[in-house]
Amino acid sequence: MHIENDNFFSLTYCTNIHPGNGWDEVYTNLQEYAPALKSRFAPHKAFGIGLRLSGRESSELLRGDHLLQLRDFLQSQGLYVFTLNGFPYGPFHQQPVKAEVHAPDWRDEERVAYTQRLIEILAFLLPDGVEGGISTSPLSYKAWIDTQDVSLWRHFTHNVVRIAETLVRVKRERGKFIHLDIEPEPDGLLENSEEVVEFYTHWLLEEGASLLSDALHVSREEARNSLLEHIQICFDTCHVAVAYEEPEAVLERFNQFGIKIGKVQISSALKVAFSAEKAERVAIGRALQPFVESTYLHQVIQQNRDATFSHYPDLSEALPHIQDPEIAQWRIHFHVPIFIDSFPAFQSTQDTIVETLKLLMRRRFSRHLEIETYTWSVLPEELKEGLLDSIAREYEWVLGNAHE
Repeated sequence: MHIENDNFFSLTYCTNIHPGNGWDEVYTNLQEYAPALKSRFAPHKAFGIGLRLSGRESSELLRGDHLLQLRDFLQSQGLYVFTLNGFPYGPFHQQPVKAEVHAPDWRDEERVAYTQRLIEILAFLLPDGVEGGISTSPLSYKAWIDTQDVSLWRHFTHNVVRIAETLVRVKRERGKFIHLDIEPEPDGLLENSEEVVEFYTHWLLEEGASLLSDALHVSREEARNSLLEHIQICFDTCHVAVAYEEPEAVLERFNQFGIKIGKVQISSALKVAFSAEKAERVAIGRALQPFVESTYLHQVIQQNRDATFSHYPDLSEALPHIQDPEIAQWRIHFHVPIFIDSFPAFQSTQDTIVETLKLLMRRRFSRHLEIETYTWSVLPEELKEGLLDSIAREYEWVLGNAHE
């Protein structure tokens, strides 16, 4: 839904929160939850949807009259889709996902085809005059990649440019402005703002600009501008916090190179401070144990007492090291409810969300805001509530904090 007096921002939640496999299940969830949330928060105005579609669901939606049926449903209910989550390709609930959330990566032709399908879907659904975005993976999972292999970076760049070319043509021919929003993530090939800038400056705006210039028969400068317009960043507040980055510093770094933020995903991580007391660490380990689960990766970035960092690919691999005297702090990639600022033994990174929202209201660096707590089904039991009420509490929290 639009917020602020001039309707500059669109706020939504991501439907990756709902278990579902196949378009029929996704559509059923939409019918159950979206009108109910609209009646609570936007009874007299249009209510935006952040739609997550898997590879299978994107194919199914483009068959038969499913897309027309969806558009008719949205219009009849006063709903609109302005952003898609195109990061997870496969099933996202009720089975192990872990590192496979990155598959297929941006080397794979199916990642390109999937993203092209999402563009077709969003271009059809997007209301006239509304900016659209599609978030995507950070190119790959870092453990899968030899980062010194130039041919791989060239392949990633080539495939991203193919998407940029499509987006330029969609804008020219259909009048729909859509950007692809690359989402840095812990242990992703691009996991922080520094790595994003390196990809843009070394690859996308150099070799990528040459490729797009040739494809569109435009100057390199025009190609660079088109890449900056159509290839943007998904700024996930959980991921920024886990990387120990400051939101304002990230913005300044991106601004320096003309890199834009297409979507802000509002999410929160776990933040654990360690003293030297062994008994206290035992208690922390016990409190963290319920957050060890088999569906998602919960990467841990450890700040050491000498200000260096260590990485663990999952919480289950970090916990055996909890008595390491060098640990000063852990930040854990586990999306916890954004309205919770602290737990008995540790805190959340809600402060990063608050800081980001203040910057956003002041500097208006993105139009799209998406609440993205997708972990309700795997949270410790004491944190679970009814799903509709939980989503509503997150909306209420954002609306209470998103003001100038």
